[in-house]
Amino acid sequence: MAMSIVSWLGIRGLNAAVPLALLSGALALCWMLPAAIIPIQALSHLETAQKVSVLFFAVSVAGVAAAVFVPLIVHVIGRRRLFALGAGCIFASAVMLSWDSTTSLIIGTALRIVGFLSMDIVIETIIMERIARRALARFEAARIFCMGVGFIIGPWLGIWLANHWTFSSPFILLIAVLGIVYIYTVRSQLSASLDDPRTQTKPPNPFRFVSRFCHQPRLRLAWVLAFARASFWTMFFIYAPIYCVQVGLGEESAGLVLSFGSAAILLAPLFGRIGRRIGVRRLLTLGYLGTGIMTMGVAVVGEWAWAGVTFLLLAAVCAAVIDAVGNALFLRAVHSYERPEMTAVFTTYREMAHLTGPGVFSILLTFFALPSVFVVSGLSMVVMTSMTQFIPKRFR
Repeated sequence: MAMSIVSWLGIRGLNAAVPLALLSGALALCWMLPAAIIPIQALSHLETAQKVSVLFFAVSVAGVAAAVFVPLIVHVIGRRRLFALGAGCIFASAVMLSWDSTTSLIIGTALRIVGFLSMDIVIETIIMERIARRALARFEAARIFCMGVGFIIGPWLGIWLANHWTFSSPFILLIAVLGIVYIYTVRSQLSASLDDPRTQTKPPNPFRFVSRFCHQPRLRLAWVLAFARASFWTMFFIYAPIYCVQVGLGEESAGLVLSFGSAAILLAPLFGRIGRRIGVRRLLTLGYLGTGIMTMGVAVVGEWAWAGVTFLLLAAVCAAVIDAVGNALFLRAVHSYERPEMTAVFTTYREMAHLTGPGVFSILLTFFALPSVFVVSGLSMVVMTSMTQFIPKRFR
């Protein structure tokens, strides 16, 4: 049974693919457990969507700063300690978020971003060392599938536990899963990848490798496309729950919308196979175009609640088409001798999405109502179809 699943995912014979995909799925569950709770609690404490946007903009500054300086931190403390530091930040964030106050919400959200960023950079580096370059597209589809399980279960389960058990229960579960991930990683065969040889004689200069990244067109293209993808999901996970609450569907419905929206990611292996047939360029063009049109549809139907939810879910399905490619564009473009440095710069796409989206929307919501968020987000995805034309036709 297990081998048939591995074959269906397309990763049979790939060394370390299964544990790395499962680890990514477990970390996705940890990330998603409070995903619906945080924006709803922020709305409860701050009262308006505009103030919620300002909050997410502010805490994302910490994530961007951390992302740029991670290679310097790795040089000083090494991958193993960075992995432990990330786990510690996530543990502390879970404790802070469980206190349900405005101050703890701000600190906990910032620690959450920094912690997951640190662990993600280590995992991405291990993936590039363990998975052959030509197999990365196959592996990314399988990894996104495993992450999809966490994306589906996490939002609904977090809200359900908070409402039917205690508010702190989803954060206790988060800590338990995080502990399993950390113990497995440091005690399994993957542990050897945490002990990286230090080949540099002096600390890396963050500004030098940012410049180096920007001078490589393929890396720039991978970053822009990943940034657009992450911006959509940032919008989805912040403003879809707010939309559900404002149109009267309730908090548990908000969690279900996030979970059902994430369920489309389970189709990533199927979309990945389609991409290998028609080419990544065409697949991503269709994905960005569909996501943009469906997102703007939410604004068109306005407060017609279930029509708006339908458009949100259809937008998520189209975004899953984009997710099927994952970070394969970057993983194939980066040179082996500069993986940690370029990975640190590349992963800023996520923090910049967390930063830019709420920043722009906080200004937008000062003058316009919530539907304006869906209009701007949808238009930006449609614009990305022009960027997909720079992807080599041979990429499959």
